Amino acid sequence: QAQLVESGGGLVQSGGSLRLSCTASGFTRDIAAIGWFRQAPGKEREAVSCISGKDGITYYLESVKGRFTISRDNAKNTVSLQMESLIPEDTAVYYCAAAFTAPPDPWYVQVIDMDYWGKGTLVTVSS
Repeated sequence: QAQLVESGGGLVQSGGSLRLSCTASGFTRDIAAIGWFRQAPGKEREAVSCISGKDGITYYLESVKGRFTISRDNAKNTVSLQMESLIPEDTAVYYCAAAFTAPPDPWYVQVIDMDYWGKGTLVTVSS
């Protein structure tokens, strides 16, 4: 059974760091794009960062550029998100998501581009 399993969420103070990891297993199709989304209370789910295609084009939400770094290990079927200089506005449930076809616009990844979702991991940044 295909699944995406996230780990690494937790509580951190403002300015701190966290590393999220996602392991993909059981997929019978190649994953063309994989990345991280988040959803804060009362807000819509948004793409945070994504790696797409064979060229590994990376997308970052404007507000996390320079603070978050995405990486993918194809041999281990994992994708990680290193989050630095966290701020309270980063508080959300973070979801790993995968797509079987590359997003039509890898520079603007959307929820509808993704085919499979993990259950999410909570990141809480205290002020």
